[in-house]
Amino acid sequence: MKEYPVKLNIDYSESSNRLTAIFRLILVIPIVIILALISTYAEALSLAIAMMILFKEKYPKWWFEWHIGITKFTYRIAAYVFLMRDEYPSTDHDQSVQIDVPYPDVKNDLKRWMPLVKWILVIPHIIILIFLFIGVVLSTIFALIAILFTGKYPKSIFNFVEGFLRWTLRVSAFALLLTTDEYPPFRLSD
Repeated sequence: MKEYPVKLNIDYSESSNRLTAIFRLILVIPIVIILALISTYAEALSLAIAMMILFKEKYPKWWFEWHIGITKFTYRIAAYVFLMRDEYPSTDHDQSVQIDVPYPDVKNDLKRWMPLVKWILVIPHIIILIFLFIGVVLSTIFALIAILFTGKYPKSIFNFVEGFLRWTLRVSAFALLLTTDEYPPFRLSD
């Protein structure tokens, strides 16, 4: 099985904080507001990057770094909301969520016309990810109950949710971040 260039790993914690797990959806509100304010620009940046690739065959490094920074921030919040990590999401430190998205060599690695069709090509992924998201929500509810009784996030549920986040990152790197033309695999694992 070929390794996909985009990677996500979240460190598994042997224990979880029972008290913050109960109030997680309330505690996350301030940081989600910050994310909402900056993500509007990230979406517009995807269109600008598509235009740069199409017409200039360029992907400015600072745009890439800014976009990847927001992506990492988003996944730290997701790990917190899905009860995978107890530390409050940092706006600037990677914490226990490792994301690797290589900077593309546009002229050699990306096809100029691909940004025009990538959003259509990911439709099968989006359909599957919607169903998997329902499973993630139900799994997170089960994980919350397990945390309340045992103080531990079940490892199998952790692996499933991490796989879902990994898959969404691959689809995002392909269709929104525009860092690769390699079609994302239909799998949760590395």
